Amino acid sequence: MLKKLFPTLSRFRFTVQLIMLFVTVYGGNVVGHYAAEKITGSLPALSCAYDKQNGGYCVLIPLQHQMHHRIGEALVKGQQVFNTVVLPLVITLASFFVFFVFLNKAFCGWICPMGTVQELAYKFGRLINRPLHRFEANNVGRVRPVKWLMLLVLVLGLPLMAGMGVAPDQVGDPYCQVCPSRIATTLLTADTEQIAMRTANPINFTLAAIGNTMFGFVLLAAFAARQPFCRICPMLSLNALFQKLSPMKLVKVQHDKCDKCGICTIACPMDIHEIWHNHGSKAFHEDCTMCGRCAEYCPDDDVIQIKYFGVPLFKSSREYFKARLKLESPEGMPKNKVIWLKTEGAKNG
Repeated sequence: MLKKLFPTLSRFRFTVQLIMLFVTVYGGNVVGHYAAEKITGSLPALSCAYDKQNGGYCVLIPLQHQMHHRIGEALVKGQQVFNTVVLPLVITLASFFVFFVFLNKAFCGWICPMGTVQELAYKFGRLINRPLHRFEANNVGRVRPVKWLMLLVLVLGLPLMAGMGVAPDQVGDPYCQVCPSRIATTLLTADTEQIAMRTANPINFTLAAIGNTMFGFVLLAAFAARQPFCRICPMLSLNALFQKLSPMKLVKVQHDKCDKCGICTIACPMDIHEIWHNHGSKAFHEDCTMCGRCAEYCPDDDVIQIKYFGVPLFKSSREYFKARLKLESPEGMPKNKVIWLKTEGAKNG
């Protein structure tokens, strides 16, 4: 029965994404606003706290608030350091890790509403024949450090400085002010408040302008490139810190035919070339969102696997690969619009 409903892993994942998009954006309508606030404030995926109808929001907003209102102020006052600084931070990160440990970075690839919005935009771009753009091995490294910079500066650094009185109070939650998910998910609830420009002071105006510009850029970029914002998202870097500790892992076994076709990298929405050239732990790159497309499009049996506590949940298969190609090409083109983006290895293989 399940195979008839979900003939491919991608279709199953996309179904989960749509369900979680509804839960994270509108879930508060089901359980009630007050109950929704108590469900979680530590979801390891972007779910905007500014969305009045959501069913739980992401860890980045309480993390910023604690840096701003708890850690920064407590360091200045020098009082009750453990109770007001260490304990709240440990509780926030611990509750985040409880969620994260079960699905690892699959929260990014399967649950994050912003990721789903980008995938929907990319699918629409394929239908209207927008050109395809991707990062190659020689330039993908240029964008990867940005996600760490976003985490260190916007989520941790500026809120901490604001709490210490070194920076203005308006930068207490700078990441949320520029996060495209804040605008995307609230617009899905017909709430236009977050897209309005704030003119109270220059800092609020600047952050609002950056946020609106980033949202527009990400939305347009998603028509032609896969997951443009995911590449610089601080949630991805935060998840990367813990990825080796989770029992769910992406595993690639060394194989004689590997490093020849490069189809796994063509299928990867994050343009991870390491999955093509490496095996073992090196193949599980920090940018991986565990969407499973590399395993779906690997043409050899059991080479790429998603394991949980060492038990395979999904394994690459030649028969599955052949059936998958009949529905969609590795780069996401529908079956009637197949275009193969050639890589150097694919040309030579």
